[in-house]
Amino acid sequence: MAMRFKNLDGSGPQPFSSVFKWAVADKLTGRRRKAPDHAPVPHVAPDLTLLATPPAPGEGARLTWLGHASWLVQLDGLSLLVDPVLRDAINVVIHRNVPPGVPTDKLPPIAASLVSHNHYDHLDLPTLKDVRAPVVTGLGHAPVFRGSGLTVTELDWWQSSKVGPVTLHYVPSQHWSRRGLNDANEMLWGGFVIEGSSARLYHSGDTAWFDGFQEIGRRFPGIDAAMLPIGAYDPEWFMSRQHMNPEDAVRAFEALGATRFLAMHWGTFKLTDEPLDEPPRRLDAEWNRRGWSREHLYVLPVGGTLTLHGG
Repeated sequence: MAMRFKNLDGSGPQPFSSVFKWAVADKLTGRRRKAPDHAPVPHVAPDLTLLATPPAPGEGARLTWLGHASWLVQLDGLSLLVDPVLRDAINVVIHRNVPPGVPTDKLPPIAASLVSHNHYDHLDLPTLKDVRAPVVTGLGHAPVFRGSGLTVTELDWWQSSKVGPVTLHYVPSQHWSRRGLNDANEMLWGGFVIEGSSARLYHSGDTAWFDGFQEIGRRFPGIDAAMLPIGAYDPEWFMSRQHMNPEDAVRAFEALGATRFLAMHWGTFKLTDEPLDEPPRRLDAEWNRRGWSREHLYVLPVGGTLTLHGG
């Protein structure tokens, strides 16, 4: 069966032989780097009083890291979730290293849940059903939500949808999709540009480095904050076709022309072989190597909030 979707460069998911080598053969032969399933990751109690009221139009935006790729994004009087995965485990097997930044029952009312792609660490159906907000995602996702009671808006790359005064643009990423055994690349993957009256924000979803970052930056100049993944990169031979390492993420930030770098996709779930707390150290080293100002780099604690003032 032909794959429905491909990356901009025509690539699809890795062949089964590569997956088998990483997941089984290299594990059995001891070729994979070993690191514990847990590590200390900074975590703060969220300011729930602050989060109860989103910034008004013209007042910028507020970004709260909930762990992994999950964010509470507030602007123009609305609260949005991106890739909310707020239960204590994904697929029952992989448990959180650090609790969610804001538990589901403490969230403000959510206007929409944005889902970048269908992998279980980004699309968690139980969380989305608990939140009960309309879902905005890529093409082909309707089957996942059948019977859930959730309304779903599907977008192709470069298509847009409005939630109140905020415009959501679905943009390409370099990745792939699968939820079951026989549905590889049946559902589209991507990232989001979230555009309000006084803030333009970017969430990459899962992605490898690709030339698409320049194009996103060209179409959406002046991105105020880019939420970029820095974890799940080891081993490089296997992961670099689907995830960025910290150095790739810095390159992506540069290509986007964004103002602030916000780190994500690290420290929450042990998905790959690097230690859970290694990514920020590598990010830090790369930032220093380039001699860039620290005021543009944010490695928030889980539960931490960054307020961007409008104007």
